[in-house]
Amino acid sequence: MKDASVRRLSSLHAALFRLTGGRLGSRLVDNDMLLLTTVGASTGQDHTVPLLYFEHEGALVVVASYGGRPDHPQWYKNLLADPRARAQIGNDSFLVESQVAAPEERSMLWTRVVDAYDGYEVYQSRTDRVIPLVLLRRR
Repeated sequence: MKDASVRRLSSLHAALFRLTGGRLGSRLVDNDMLLLTTVGASTGQDHTVPLLYFEHEGALVVVASYGGRPDHPQWYKNLLADPRARAQIGNDSFLVESQVAAPEERSMLWTRVVDAYDGYEVYQSRTDRVIPLVLLRRR
């Protein structure tokens, strides 16, 4: 799928999620979804994406896969520039602080990621970059 199509589908997904308070768009491929809003590193504008997530030791874990493309997704680059963001689960919107999982932690969490959605294993096989896992903790 082309990047422009991904952006349009992502925007539509986020709009439906917000409009319905998460009644639509909060589940995909048998996993929970959240909305993550970062501040654009170059634009300074809010940037919202829907992401699969799971919980681990009080953190929300999201995957910067971008479908296995060679570059990291923009939301991930935004978090590297400013680790503060906003997450929304259902109607609950809250501030988060992000941290990229260290290699050992990523290795341990990767098994859970692939168990939750085996497409991530396919995405990893499509790229030479190590797909980052990001932990989001409430601020």
